[in-house]
Amino acid sequence: MKVSLFITCVCDIFSTDVGKNAVEILERAGCEVDFPEAQTCCGQPAFNSGYLSDAKESMKQMMKAFQFSDYVVGPSGSCVGMLQEYPKIFANDLVWREEAKRLAAKSYELTQFLVDVLGIVDVGSTFKGKITYHPSCHMTRILGVKDAPITLLEHVKGAELVELPVKEDCCGFGGTFAVKNSVISGEMVKEKSAHVSETGAEYLVSGDMGCLMNIGGRMSREGKNIKIAHITEILNHH
Repeated sequence: MKVSLFITCVCDIFSTDVGKNAVEILERAGCEVDFPEAQTCCGQPAFNSGYLSDAKESMKQMMKAFQFSDYVVGPSGSCVGMLQEYPKIFANDLVWREEAKRLAAKSYELTQFLVDVLGIVDVGSTFKGKITYHPSCHMTRILGVKDAPITLLEHVKGAELVELPVKEDCCGFGGTFAVKNSVISGEMVKEKSAHVSETGAEYLVSGDMGCLMNIGGRMSREGKNIKIAHITEILNHH
């Protein structure tokens, strides 16, 4: 099965190991992975800020970059969720609307692809430690991926998975929300940090690096010794 990796801006710039882990997980699952170098931002920051014309230029570039891919898989529910919005955004565009539909139909978040497409619930990883999982808003609410990450984490040998209290609450990041509404965002992540502490976990795990950077930054400033880990780090640990 041929898969094209959609790396996302945050993972490409801040967390390159997420890309490496994603590739290794997919290859062990029997996939042939390529990396279209023409890919760029999915357009979400500009789109959410109301700059539709600018956002569409990025989106068109993404459609061109993955035009010949069989599957597009990314380690971010937020960014893949944005790809799923393309058909609505280009619904009245006679030139791009079919390509928008094609890209959305073949795009998956990594855990979603493993569980729902490949039918894999155990990737053969082992990890010693107590972990808790933060379900990001975009992954659960926009993309609709809720069970796949938990299913995979439950099958990690040696890991103790504990539920995060009030897990459905936003961490306050929300992309540009954290910048435009910094005071409210700060209070939201303060609450999230407190709930993470309640679990007694050694690691906070999520499928979106934006959330992890936000919560991890808050916990670090509070002097908490809780590590953040993108889910690929746990699933690729041996």
